[in-house]
Amino acid sequence: MFSVLKKIISYLSNSSDDNASDHRWLNKLKKLEEQINYSFKNKKLLWTALTHDSFIRKSEHENGASSPYERMEFLGDSVLGLIVAEHLFARFPDKDEGDLSKEKSNIVCEKFLALKAMNIHLGEYIKMSEEERRNGGEGRKSIIADTMEALICGIYLDGGIEAARDFVHEFIIKDYEKEMFSVDLTNYKSILQEFTQAKYQCVPKYLLKDETGPDHQKIFMMEVYIMSKKYGEGNGPNKKEAQQKAALYACKRLNIC
Repeated sequence: MFSVLKKIISYLSNSSDDNASDHRWLNKLKKLEEQINYSFKNKKLLWTALTHDSFIRKSEHENGASSPYERMEFLGDSVLGLIVAEHLFARFPDKDEGDLSKEKSNIVCEKFLALKAMNIHLGEYIKMSEEERRNGGEGRKSIIADTMEALICGIYLDGGIEAARDFVHEFIIKDYEKEMFSVDLTNYKSILQEFTQAKYQCVPKYLLKDETGPDHQKIFMMEVYIMSKKYGEGNGPNKKEAQQKAALYACKRLNIC
């Protein structure tokens, strides 16, 4: 495992990065390190975790080159899932797999991660294009939630699982039950699917009705059908959120929420 981590760190450390010359941004990151009680030994990991794809030059993605930010988001998501799962496993010895899975999904979902990211003002530290920032990227839930996962990855690669565990427990898991009341974490797609399976022995079908806006600010319109009948529609910055809104509309129409 350690050889794999060394290869990833070596890859990130050797990648080109114009952020190193931005002294004002680097000085801001010192404040973030103080805020999260963690100082990176390899600063490159922190820089990469907070450099959104919109800032990366197009040439760096030519010939199928991978995005370091998205790779860190991918690994951070898995590390977060592991730490949350082990916490719930130890805390609730009497809960079954289904209840633990629901509790975990509430903690690692985009809305809750975005809320926790806003608590530490993470959006202020993200390096993104001026166009993305003008369009509200600093406060966009999908961006700050993804960056939170990338930051977790950075801490994990820099300090190991214990450092990542300390961060997740302090800034995500701590008091999570109280904070969940301040954001709607209901999975309306699951509610709708359970209802249709019980009553109609089928599952809802979601269809993309429309897709508008520039690539950096897409709006998706999704429709939900039950047995070929349309029951709702919704829009959002990604298909997942649009489906949730469509499912919410359908649940209200069916009086099941």
